[in-house]
Amino acid sequence: MIEGQRRVRQDALPEFTRYRDEGCDLYTSCLGCPLPRCRYDAPGGVRAIFNVGRDREILGLRRRQGLSVDMLARRYGISRRTVFRILRRGRP
Repeated sequence: MIEGQRRVRQDALPEFTRYRDEGCDLYTSCLGCPLPRCRYDAPGGVRAIFNVGRDREILGLRRRQGLSVDMLARRYGISRRTVFRILRRGRP
């Protein structure tokens, strides 16, 4: 070893690491997962990821078809309060 150089561990570099793609309880493979972001990296986890799409649909139905809060709550199996929260967050 040359004086002044640090010795690097052989297993410290990604080239020498064997990664196993084991997925999670939702999908068997991380590389084949359709989620836009890893469930473990997203604030709120997988529920938050899935709710983004649901919330967009609710906002669209309210704007395009003028569905009532009660109809939206029944259609998505959520409370009226949740629908109101979604609509409030969706305001420009």
